Amino acid sequence: MVDERSAIITIGDEQFELILTTKATKQIAKRYGGLENLGEKLMKSENFEMALDEIIWLITILANQSVLIHNLKNKDQPKELLTVDYVELLTSPLDLATYKSAITEAMFKGTNRNIESVDTGKNKMGV
Repeated sequence: MVDERSAIITIGDEQFELILTTKATKQIAKRYGGLENLGEKLMKSENFEMALDEIIWLITILANQSVLIHNLKNKDQPKELLTVDYVELLTSPLDLATYKSAITEAMFKGTNRNIESVDTGKNKMGV
């Protein structure tokens, strides 16, 4: 979809793009109080089950962004949104561990800022 903004994962036998959109950012902020609190929440989950629940929720949110974008652009051929149950049933804990780098990549790409300097034709002396 938008390669510079996404990371690819496979759930079951289907590939999904993890994309950090404004919509996903709002959902994450609502749940965690902001992107800056996300990592802390994932690291401080009280138990293994809770940590898995948070990772599965995050994967579902980020993967559904590509489905929502597809549905917006292809109203006559909508795809079904992923559910937490779908992700839980078609992944293993090992899969979830490998998705960590894809989540990080999607989050980084979604918040990455490309700063370009403009050449004004002046040198250090201001001339």
